[in-house]
Amino acid sequence: MNCKRCPVACGADRPAHNGACGVNGLKIAKYYLHRYEEPPVSFKNGSGCVFFCGCSLKCVFCQNYELSRNTRGKEITPSRLSEIFAELEEAGAENINLVNPTHYLDDIARAFEIYRPKIPVVYNTHGYETLQSLEIADKFTDIYLPDLKFIDPFLAKRYTARADYADYALPAVKFMSGKPLKMSADGKMLSGCIVRHLILPLAAYDSVEVVKFVSTLPDSVYFSLMSQYTPYGEIERFKELQRRITAREYDRVLSAVKEHGLKNVFLQEHGSADERYIPDWDY
Repeated sequence: MNCKRCPVACGADRPAHNGACGVNGLKIAKYYLHRYEEPPVSFKNGSGCVFFCGCSLKCVFCQNYELSRNTRGKEITPSRLSEIFAELEEAGAENINLVNPTHYLDDIARAFEIYRPKIPVVYNTHGYETLQSLEIADKFTDIYLPDLKFIDPFLAKRYTARADYADYALPAVKFMSGKPLKMSADGKMLSGCIVRHLILPLAAYDSVEVVKFVSTLPDSVYFSLMSQYTPYGEIERFKELQRRITAREYDRVLSAVKEHGLKNVFLQEHGSADERYIPDWDY
């Protein structure tokens, strides 16, 4: 097919050739019960994460670098993916968490046609999405877990070479924010949207703009402010990325969260940067 699932719209004839995402066939790096998502997502047993290989965004600071650059992983079929969904469900996963799924959207949809788990499905994305692809994902998605990485096109171009990131991410996040919020009596998320944002060094000013945007979304949307930035990836040319964020940078963004009245907020305390958040890619 001429792949146009992400905004790059590279038109690659996948699976015959690699797309802008760096992959052709369906390939994953790991699946397991992950306990470091937001509390109502990991909940008691952990989120059943499936980490997909390749990425059209390719952030230079990516903490899942081996995955996003397609240097690790195993090719599977949609049928095998459906079996993985069932294995995770049987293992007690609170949900099926599709990590960076967009360029495999058609294969994932086929897997759900084979087997639809009886637990929620999480669409865990970098936010660089088209509305057309999200309309397909919406047919099987219960919980949206998008990043909103940048609003400033300078940062987007500097760190991803996609200066148009916000042109797509802002309407995409707005679309995802429309997912109705449903929680179990004991606090597990069954449906809804959690918008994530990672504070970057020297970019607190843009994080404030992200907070302002999130404040315009429905009150049912949760906001997850992450301070876990750890120097990683292809950052040799970016001196500012070779350190963790400062307390001043964190406090500036936290003040914006309070100023703009965000109510449903998850906060990582300053100093949460830790390499334990980076999985071992052993599949």
